[in-house]
Amino acid sequence: MGILDGWSGKLTWDLLRESILKHLRASYTRQALSNHERIKNAFNLRKRVLTGKVGETPAKSVPPEVKVLQDRVARLEGENERLKMENNKLMERFATWSYNAHLKGVTQDVLNKPLPAVNRNVTVRQE
Repeated sequence: MGILDGWSGKLTWDLLRESILKHLRASYTRQALSNHERIKNAFNLRKRVLTGKVGETPAKSVPPEVKVLQDRVARLEGENERLKMENNKLMERFATWSYNAHLKGVTQDVLNKPLPAVNRNVTVRQE
């Protein structure tokens, strides 16, 4: 997501794939990337920002020091927008789970019960 949050200039799936290969040394198909909801949503949001349909204004001729700061602000604003979108989706999912738990009579005590401890020192052999 960090690659998309700070993206400037033209954004295409192929350019994103090249950037991922360069930064992460991993190769993915466009289909593999777009099958991940978070990546697809971050891509679409950044695309809208870059085309001027969301929030940001086009860059003007500025000194290099200011450009660095503008790029950082743009990356952080992009990250902030993506995180807000992801948080909203998680809140919707939580509301659905809460409602369904209530219908089934599941109490908060049951839902808040801690996970069992994992014993990483023992390996159980299946025979």
